[in-house]
Amino acid sequence: MIPPKGSNTQFPKSSAGKKRMETRLRPAGFDGQARFIVVTGGVCSSLGKGIAISSIGAIMKACGFKVFVQKLDPYLNVDPGTMSPFQHGEVFVTDDGAETDLDLGHYERFIDEPMSRHSTVTTGQVYLDVLGRERKGDFLGGTIQVVPHITDAIKRRIMEAAEASRADIMMVEIGGTVGDIEGQPFLEAVRQLKSELGPTRLFHVHLTLLPYLKGSKELKTKPTQHSVGELRRHGLQPDMILARADYRVSPELLAKISRFTDVAPAAVIPALTVSSIYDVPLNYQKHDIARIIGEKLELGPLTPDMSEWERGRERHESAVKPVTIALVGKYTELEDAYLSVIEAIKTSAVHTGHKAEIVWVDSELLEKPVSDADAEVQLAYREEWKKLESCKGIVVPGGFGIRGTEGKIAAAHYARTNKVPYLGLCLGSQILAIEFARAMLKDSELTSEEFDEAGELSRSKYVVHFLPGQHAGRAKGGTLRLGAYKCTLKEGTKAFEAYGFDKLTTGGVKDISERHRHRYEFNNALRKKLEEKGLVFSGEWEEQGIMEIVELKGHPFMLGSQFHPEFKSRPHRPHPLFAAFMKAVVS
Repeated sequence: MIPPKGSNTQFPKSSAGKKRMETRLRPAGFDGQARFIVVTGGVCSSLGKGIAISSIGAIMKACGFKVFVQKLDPYLNVDPGTMSPFQHGEVFVTDDGAETDLDLGHYERFIDEPMSRHSTVTTGQVYLDVLGRERKGDFLGGTIQVVPHITDAIKRRIMEAAEASRADIMMVEIGGTVGDIEGQPFLEAVRQLKSELGPTRLFHVHLTLLPYLKGSKELKTKPTQHSVGELRRHGLQPDMILARADYRVSPELLAKISRFTDVAPAAVIPALTVSSIYDVPLNYQKHDIARIIGEKLELGPLTPDMSEWERGRERHESAVKPVTIALVGKYTELEDAYLSVIEAIKTSAVHTGHKAEIVWVDSELLEKPVSDADAEVQLAYREEWKKLESCKGIVVPGGFGIRGTEGKIAAAHYARTNKVPYLGLCLGSQILAIEFARAMLKDSELTSEEFDEAGELSRSKYVVHFLPGQHAGRAKGGTLRLGAYKCTLKEGTKAFEAYGFDKLTTGGVKDISERHRHRYEFNNALRKKLEEKGLVFSGEWEEQGIMEIVELKGHPFMLGSQFHPEFKSRPHRPHPLFAAFMKAVVS
């Protein structure tokens, strides 16, 4: 297809016609030109666009295509790296060090393909790019406008992602809700893109809500009609509607939606709430989504192999024996703050035939109250400790700042002295080392440089200190140690044994690659003393002598990783460290 006159859009070829290391059997009707699937959301937020696009991506991958996903986020932040978890949930990190929206975690878990910097675009990034070019004089003194300059920049980001990923199917999620002011340039960019690519190159899926009115006991389609009307106002007509509902959607309601939105009856798909998000791809494919998309995009007959998802469903349904895991953190009121950790715990439990029951433990409430604290505070302290002591395993996830850290150290002390399996992630590994050092070296002042905010202690008291080049006054955005780094495992350790079970992860050798997001490291000046007391440094980035994994000798399982293993856990393949932790818990 030739781009229309005056368009700057470059249409990428997929990887199908290029020599590749991987072997992928693509459908016979595929002509090698990349196709685009765009997902928007209507009526309200939090409907699960990330789950929807990930599920469609999983189906397309099961057809034999190479799939890549990009999230267009309309907020003005450059990335979520400096945003509060209470506002935005966890920050997901890619191999190449991008700090991204949590939806990228869904993309990777469902599609089992690594995302990258190309997977995340924000309004802040787009405006920085365009205004930076304007300052350099790239526009020759012209007036910079949302159309065409911002919309062209958005289209360019989409096309660059398709080219860099060499995807057959390039999937794009537009964050927010249709009707949001900040999302309008993205909708306009997609409208232009659909016109330039043509109707057989871009497929538009719109996810909406069918609210249920208890008084009349019925689902209502009017919000969906209005949402599609808003899309039309932007020049967009969806090719498929996913109707989110908590109750069965009758054929009559589906037909009504089709009639009022001009979407083919077969392409109005009920998207019911399910017990596991990993059932969504199977539920979608029950309605022949692959065929509908394949016909519209001229991909030929598509028959996805969903056998892995079928096995996954059977695995989940048979995993009924409960196992309680304490998640000790300070963002316990928002599940999304630890989303990848939660999914990794659940997956590792399922693969042992168990169902994880996650017990939220507020680390601040584990801290011993002052002697004259009121009765309510004392009661909260005792109740929180009861919750922790009722669990079979303890996970301390990553985090920043001093708040709640003494409670986490208390949880690590409990795990060590009571032989309870413990897995520390990033900060959780530092907590493990600090607690051990205080107890074994008999020095209660030992801590992290991060926690000594006033700088009152001698540097000899830091079990954990700043990485080289890091300091308290450094700018916060994008300056952490980010992305994948190599780690060499020490033979004969629990870490080495854990990774040894998964030859696909390690390649059968002792070098692994894991993702990081941190500003601090273990203080090597204390290494020899701690090793003599029984702390094992079982993983190291040898290039700069940065300790990556610590574990405790003589304990059933007490291990912490400076990296974030949760980012590489998959529903069909639990991460080795989570798998080893859960094995210790259930045995």
